[in-house]
Amino acid sequence: MQFNKKKGFTLIEILIVVAIIGILASIVLVGLGPAQRQGRDARRLSDMRQVQTGLELYFQKCGYYPGDAQPDQPCTAFAATADWAGMTAALIGSNIGVPAIPNDPVRTKTYSYGVNAGGTSYILGAQLEGTNTALDNDVDGTVNGVDCFGVATSDTIYCVQL
Repeated sequence: MQFNKKKGFTLIEILIVVAIIGILASIVLVGLGPAQRQGRDARRLSDMRQVQTGLELYFQKCGYYPGDAQPDQPCTAFAATADWAGMTAALIGSNIGVPAIPNDPVRTKTYSYGVNAGGTSYILGAQLEGTNTALDNDVDGTVNGVDCFGVATSDTIYCVQL
């Protein structure tokens, strides 16, 4: 007599393996949370440095920072408003070699930009997700319309000013 034995896994065995893999994957993802926050904060600080470079290029060409148009200057048409969107349009549209301006890695957050009345100094702000040593040397208070304190006491706003 010949038996027809099939070799393989039962449905229960497969479900158990899938459940174990799911549990291990969730543990790994939960453990990566702090590293992801630190990575986004590092990107924010890098973005601020990149924008500072663009603003300095703009200043070299125009003689002032975007947001406060000066009469008889080569970039009057590009100085729109003293906010992030206006600054972005000014830097991209001024033909200084800046093709794009970075935005916050979290879509619900935005960077801040402000300029003084003479267009001779600016401030950039980014809300960090954790504490960072860069906060020890940043600007505190409200400067040129940019809030460097945050709404809640738990907010950590990194502001850099020139």
